[in-house]
Amino acid sequence: MSARGPTVASAPAIRTHGLRKEYGRTVAVAGVDLEVEPGQVVGLLGPNGAGKTTLIKMLLGLVRPTAGEAFVLGRPVSDWRVRGRIGFLPEHFRFQDWLTGREFLEAHGRLYGLPAQERRERAQELLEMLGLARHAERPLREFSKGMLQRVGLAQALLCRPELVFLDEPTSGLDPLGRLLVRDVLRQLRAGGTTVFLNSHLLSEVELTCDWVAFMRRGQLVRAGPLAQLLSGAVEVQVRAQPREPETQIDWGEFGDAWPQGDGGWRLRLASEEQVPDVVEKLVAQGVRVYAVEPRRLSLEELFLQVMEGEEAG
Repeated sequence: MSARGPTVASAPAIRTHGLRKEYGRTVAVAGVDLEVEPGQVVGLLGPNGAGKTTLIKMLLGLVRPTAGEAFVLGRPVSDWRVRGRIGFLPEHFRFQDWLTGREFLEAHGRLYGLPAQERRERAQELLEMLGLARHAERPLREFSKGMLQRVGLAQALLCRPELVFLDEPTSGLDPLGRLLVRDVLRQLRAGGTTVFLNSHLLSEVELTCDWVAFMRRGQLVRAGPLAQLLSGAVEVQVRAQPREPETQIDWGEFGDAWPQGDGGWRLRLASEEQVPDVVEKLVAQGVRVYAVEPRRLSLEELFLQVMEGEEAG
């Protein structure tokens, strides 16, 4: 499955083939094929236990795959030299809470090998970007959960990464914090950075991502440009009534349909292109059609549809 940008002509930011991870008899990731082009903001979606974090850790070289291969920024994930070009914010992190916000960022800047002047300037720049400048001299133990999340994001961006992995980046943030992170992600995209994020906050993914992949039981089950996936999923509210009271409307050929009361029905269609056909066929059945209102699915509704479909399969 491939996430491709419109104009980039370089090596994929991420490429995997048959990537697999087993823990004893448990298959955490089952033969994932994935390609992400530079400059994309990609959302990895799935229920708990789907294998998302394991996949990210293999791409970071933190977990060794059982089989398959993976490349980041054109290099094998085992190549340590590429890691200085990658940022990472884990879902569960433990920072050195005796350090101040500024000391924490400068310490991580040293780990990246940044010169002293550059790491001081970069730390200040990120503290300001993420709304933490006035807290820079406070120890991390005094930070709220949301502030820790933001300083964690700051450390992931210290090296001006070409690729950044974010595992639940808006966890613990209030609406203003999520808005701030959303703006940071837009800046990263504008600067050509590839962002690969795992999040359960589907409303945030819908606002920030170009491309999404749905993962279940270790497998990628659907993937593609977000706008394209959402444009192909539509629900229709129909208010209709048979001309003859004893006649039953035949919804079978239209797909899933649920009664809503007062003569209303909710249909789930594969495409908005089917709406005229629905009306035409209802009229042919002798049904009076009073109203038809198409509505595109949200990402949350699409997620449930994909997961329910996989469960049924």
